[in-house]
This record gives sequence, structure tokens and C-alpha cells, in this order.
Amino acid sequence: MVTTISNPVEQQVPAETKVVLRSVSWQTYKALMADVGDDRAWRIAYNEGVLEIRMPLQEHEVPKRLIECFVTSIADELEIEIMSLGSLMLEREDLTRAIEPDSCFYIQNELLVRSKNIQLPNDPPPDLAIESDYTSSSLNKFIIYAALGVPELWRYRHQNLTVYQLIEGQYGEVDRSLAFPFLPIAEVPSFIEQSRTIGQRTAVRLFRQRIREILGNS
Repeated sequence: MVTTISNPVEQQVPAETKVVLRSVSWQTYKALMADVGDDRAWRIAYNEGVLEIRMPLQEHEVPKRLIECFVTSIADELEIEIMSLGSLMLEREDLTRAIEPDSCFYIQNELLVRSKNIQLPNDPPPDLAIESDYTSSSLNKFIIYAALGVPELWRYRHQNLTVYQLIEGQYGEVDRSLAFPFLPIAEVPSFIEQSRTIGQRTAVRLFRQRIREILGNS
């Protein structure tokens, strides 16, 4: 089942978690990023002159880190190679768009970018991007990701994990992952919630056991 969406409804973010700058040229954006360098805690999204700078919160980072562990656990159980690149800067000057996902992975295209210094559009975009939205962006990140051609998005919000696939230039909500079609999406949030009481590594081990059961039954 596919539910097509174009403009996800976004809520306002508390002012202290983000700064939004408008009428920022691509040259100004690049100069700012060059000045601050890579040693920074905040992340950015840039869409045709609008630059958002946000500071990740603990409530945002914990689910993201666990989902990263879940993805790598699946890869280990499948005995496949993936490339985990965290908040890799994804940018296209020709589109005047850029974004740092909360996390991203090369899965289907891992071999094409292995050991490469990835540069869009000469290289493919990540196969999977992850957004952990404890607070919401002022920008429609779906538009940015769609322009960059990221085929699959996972969005964790309000203790729910939603999967989107890029379909004819727009993201549609789907009931299974393109990269891991056997994964029971609805079960993933329960492992994140369990980690609050049993600990993160125990939750990851339980998730891995569940994946082994699924793969064993199939």
C-alpha cells in the first residue's frame, strides 16, 4: 500500500533549538560552512536561500543512535556490506539545496561508493536517510531529499517509525522498507521504548534476536 504525500504538516519548533536565516545565497552558505568547519554540534538544512541551523537534543539523538544500531544489526545478520555515514553533508549547488540527515546509509549502492569521497551528483545519493524528529524543522525536508534523489526515508516521530519511498519525484508512505522488505516496521519503536528501562545494548540484542527469528522463518 502506498500513500502519496507532498507537503508533510510541520509544527513549530521551540525557538531555542533552531535559527532560520532567509535570503542566504549559496555563496554565503558555503562561506559560512567553510568558516565554521566540521567541528560543530549543530546541523543544517538549506533550501533555495533558506538556511536552518538546529542543535540536536538528547531526545532526538537517542532514537537516531538506536536506529543506526538496528540497521547495522540487520546488515550483520544478512552478512551484507553497508556504509554508515552518519550526518554526511548532502548538497547540490545546481539545485541550491543541501541537508545533513540525522543518519544515512549506502546499502544497495554501497559498492559504487566504497572508499570514495562522495560528491553529488557524480555519485548516487544514500540509499537510506533517517530523520529523528523530536522537534520539527521549519523547512520541508521532504522537498530537499526528493530533489537530491534519496530513494528511502525513515522518520521517527512521536514513538512511531514511518517509512517513505521516492515515487515519481514525491515521497509516499509505504508499509515496508525498500532496503529491508522483511523488516516489521511497526515493531521497531517498541525496542526504542524498551531501551529506556532495559538499556540500549540490551534493546539492540533483543532486536537482533527478532531479526534472526524473522530470517530463520523465511
